[in-house]
Amino acid sequence: MNEPRYRVAVRALCDFTARTGDLDHRFTPAPSAQEGIAGHALVARRRGEGYVTELPLSGRYGDLTVSGRADGFDLERQRLEEIKTHRGRLDRMAENQRALHWAQVKLYGALLCAERGFDSLTLALVYLDIVTEKETVLTHKASAEALQTFFVDHCQRFLAWAEQEAAHRQARNAALTSLIFPYAAFRPGQRELAENVYKAASTGRCLLAQAPTGIGKTLGTLFPLLKAMPPKDLDCVAFLTMKTPGRQLALNALATLAGGSSSATPLRVLELVAREKACEHPDLACHGDACPLAQGFYDRLPAAREAAVAAPWWDRAALREIALAHRVCPYYLGQELARWADVAVGDVNHWFDAHALLHGLAQASDARVGVLVDEAHNLVERARGMYSAEIDQRRFNRARKMAPAALAKPLARLGRQWQAVLKTQTEGESAPYRVLDALPSAWVAALQALASAITDYLGEHPERASAELQELLFEALAFCRLAERFGEHSLCDLIRHGRGQAVLGIRNVIPADFLAPRIEAAKALVLFSATLHPARFHRDLLGLPATTVWCEVEAPFIARQLDVRIRQDISTRFRHRDASIAPIASEIAQQFRQRPGHYLAFFSSFAYLEAVLVRFRLEVPDIPAFAQTRGMREPEREAFLERFSPGGQGVGFAVLGGAFAEGIDLPGDRLIGAFIATLGLPPFNAFNEAIKARLARRFATPDDYTYRIPGLIKVVQAAGRVIRSPDDEGVVVLMDDRFAHRDVQAMLPRWWAL
Repeated sequence: MNEPRYRVAVRALCDFTARTGDLDHRFTPAPSAQEGIAGHALVARRRGEGYVTELPLSGRYGDLTVSGRADGFDLERQRLEEIKTHRGRLDRMAENQRALHWAQVKLYGALLCAERGFDSLTLALVYLDIVTEKETVLTHKASAEALQTFFVDHCQRFLAWAEQEAAHRQARNAALTSLIFPYAAFRPGQRELAENVYKAASTGRCLLAQAPTGIGKTLGTLFPLLKAMPPKDLDCVAFLTMKTPGRQLALNALATLAGGSSSATPLRVLELVAREKACEHPDLACHGDACPLAQGFYDRLPAAREAAVAAPWWDRAALREIALAHRVCPYYLGQELARWADVAVGDVNHWFDAHALLHGLAQASDARVGVLVDEAHNLVERARGMYSAEIDQRRFNRARKMAPAALAKPLARLGRQWQAVLKTQTEGESAPYRVLDALPSAWVAALQALASAITDYLGEHPERASAELQELLFEALAFCRLAERFGEHSLCDLIRHGRGQAVLGIRNVIPADFLAPRIEAAKALVLFSATLHPARFHRDLLGLPATTVWCEVEAPFIARQLDVRIRQDISTRFRHRDASIAPIASEIAQQFRQRPGHYLAFFSSFAYLEAVLVRFRLEVPDIPAFAQTRGMREPEREAFLERFSPGGQGVGFAVLGGAFAEGIDLPGDRLIGAFIATLGLPPFNAFNEAIKARLARRFATPDDYTYRIPGLIKVVQAAGRVIRSPDDEGVVVLMDDRFAHRDVQAMLPRWWAL
């Protein structure tokens, strides 16, 4: 007999063929992985000596092999068990979840009967309440013939899909093999970037690529990685961005590439959209009793999935159209289609976050994924946020006032620990911020006990799950997870905003410890940006392997395109700020008079911006001036950018590192110059000094890693708004004497003529 072409695990087979009924995302407390393992061990200890755990089973139907490990088998009673741990009332479990469990044990039963020649078998679902340790056992006597019929039905449905997928894979690879670059020639620097990406993918090494704005980095990275998919047997390419506009650039590039294939088979391209943006009924709860698109979701999913693969361009609009045509939720349809996408375009959290969708799917199916990270200079800060958590005393106090009596004791215990932590502040110490020497173990233990108590309570009383109580629980669970992995990569701090308003936080400083496994899991990884210098900063803080390749693509621009000037007579240090206001306003006005047009002026804070803006308007009221404001919403940001119309004039005042300092494209005369009145250094305060102290334990240049490098990355990003193509010309004025220092200039672009 020929070797089977396809293999699937019992659990994966059931996930595909046995899910029915409603989508239900009501909060249901579930055991942790460790609790589940302990629960399985407890059930096994209660059985007799002949009880076999983790029984390996395998069987075949045509070209499909199905395998897995059954939880337990009692040979004496000829009973096959599927063990499920749970919290709270069992009658609250959704019927479709119970049906999925029965499907699993039936498939294992079919495999066992075929392997051992049994005529019939007793199947058992064993539900163990991990709190009470009580077992609820549901049994069903099934004939081998009935189990085989069940097995064949599910295998046939999965095999039809697997054969369709294999045909798609073959056609996709043929199309990618013949894929040609969609333009007559590469832009200057674009070919060099593409060659480095292809080499890195071919050798399985990470690539850190610094490439200037304007050379077409999106197309220059997607094209070679797609070409590498067939020979490297990649299942999927993930194009990950830091901000929403980056997604659209990637989708545009993929649409362009689709026209460069000699085959009619397009790629399956999926845009991953945030739940709040994809939800059709944000006012409704996410379950079948409330939302019409959740009701019967799994019953209609197969038809929606078939429609999707027939029209495989799955951006937000297309996905919504398919979903609504089949009356299913667009967001969760997208989550399902992520399993079958050739290219997924979404936020970096989909691979690097603790609960990342794409990484989780890759691990579950052993998929080979190539990862592209755009604007990778932001990954350090984004990852720090992913692996940080905090508990706000104000939320705790609100929950305490509204909580049921059953939670009074654990809440009171945590309240006492809050006071104990606050009392550790030394006599006379008034600083609102301080770093603790270690995690307050008693406080963490009280938080863990509270999280457990809330989980158990909501398991028994899900109808009383208030938003405040749930939010406290989710934050407590996130904090406790990070507390278990606390080490020198993070710090614990206490912020006091006032009486009863303290915040206790775990702040990640060195994401490398968390990201290294994610980086290793990618079969190809390319991080690219216009500002990744120096490479050591990103290698160290992101946990890139020692074999990581550094590539710096030469800028296609020449020095005469950008007039870079340094005002060494100006200091933007905080103590000199008042004295700097007049000369900065004068410099902006003088440059505008010399060459009228659109300019951006960047400052370290809104207060600094507003002070210069007031002076500027007093001195030159005839020059149009407008400013970024605190908390700008998207329509206001769009209106700000619309001021930069072709042929227009004016000066936009903005904050360095904000919405207008990177990720915006104002080519030609829409922007002809930038003024940067700051080195972009993070503020010298207790928090950043604590970060520096943590970095000093591992790296030789903690001052650079804390202050200088992050600041100058922001400066170069802001300056990069001016020259967007080989035809652009403009000016950048760096207003601070420190820009003249040799060590600072060493971190600025080499093509600048300083």
